[in-house]
Amino acid sequence: MHTLNRSQKLVSTKSVKNTHNYARLRELHGALLEIISVMNRPQRDDAMIAAAGISLDRALFPLLVLVERFGPIGVVDLADRVGRDHTTVSRQIAKMEGLSLVQRTESAHDRRVRVAVVSDNGRQMIEHIDAARKKMGEAIFADWSEQEVDDLVRLMSKFAEAITQEPPLPLS
Repeated sequence: MHTLNRSQKLVSTKSVKNTHNYARLRELHGALLEIISVMNRPQRDDAMIAAAGISLDRALFPLLVLVERFGPIGVVDLADRVGRDHTTVSRQIAKMEGLSLVQRTESAHDRRVRVAVVSDNGRQMIEHIDAARKKMGEAIFADWSEQEVDDLVRLMSKFAEAITQEPPLPLS
């Protein structure tokens, strides 16, 4: 489809739309990188641990949260999610198991694989983390309308679902 622009030249609306979409995708990518960089800051985890009033090694914090959110979960999947080597994550899961925060069991899908699940002690710790996250979230969204928060949750959930479909989108 073509239209006339102000100087009476034929312009492809498809090209204009693609350029606009590309600009929006670059803006989305930039926003995601900003969110990820903030969430990956060690100081952020330290603040969350302190706000939750728990005693937990900062290296174990994201693993415990992910085991709770995505468990039962295998070491390889967990390592992929945090961008660490699976042998390192395996040692960290063993440490959390020693602290009675997680339990490892046989996978329901593959008996050769052991998966981690949050224990009762781990779940209590997660409850403290969730309470701290709630307070932080309330501060972040204090000036947002309820509809804006609902829209963000709905759209981020939709985006998360779409991005996890095969093949994955190259975002970096």
